[in-house]
Amino acid sequence: MSITLATRTSSPLAVLVADLDDAVRDTVPGPARVDAVGEALAPHLGHPGLLAPAQRAGDPAGYRTHRLHVADDGAFSLVALVWLPGQATPVHDHLSWCVVGVHTGQEHETRYRLDAEGRRLVITGTDVAPTGSVSGLLPPGDIHRVANTGTDVAISLHVYGVDVARHGSSIRRVYDLPVVPSRVN
Repeated sequence: MSITLATRTSSPLAVLVADLDDAVRDTVPGPARVDAVGEALAPHLGHPGLLAPAQRAGDPAGYRTHRLHVADDGAFSLVALVWLPGQATPVHDHLSWCVVGVHTGQEHETRYRLDAEGRRLVITGTDVAPTGSVSGLLPPGDIHRVANTGTDVAISLHVYGVDVARHGSSIRRVYDLPVVPSRVN
């Protein structure tokens, strides 16, 4: 009974953080953790009271990150990314696993791999993720670029298996290499 009352009086963000904490701590690292975190995140996407107005604010200079929570032991971080139309990340990979849920709007992702010589990026796929969609990344092999190609603001929630307060970001490496399309044989 006290758990139900606590849930009813907690903010939507506090409930999300508790659900994510359970998912992270109740699973082993790897695909099982990514799946569990995605399942915990999905029901909260689109909730109108989840983010305060300041956490929904964008920046004309580039996509904006709002750190929402970092676990005391650094086991995971929750960040909101706000994308104005036309904004994008550089091509990058991550320090750890990552789960992304689109809270509002839509995001366009392009995935890559390095060619055999490590000198070019090869496009391996693209997706458009609408509101409510969830995807996970698990290094290695998580090279991608995310963009808001729509006409509305997009907000996504990112859960990283790293302490972003300590590292400053979840990005491990930015790739500034020529891009080639994948060859279909």
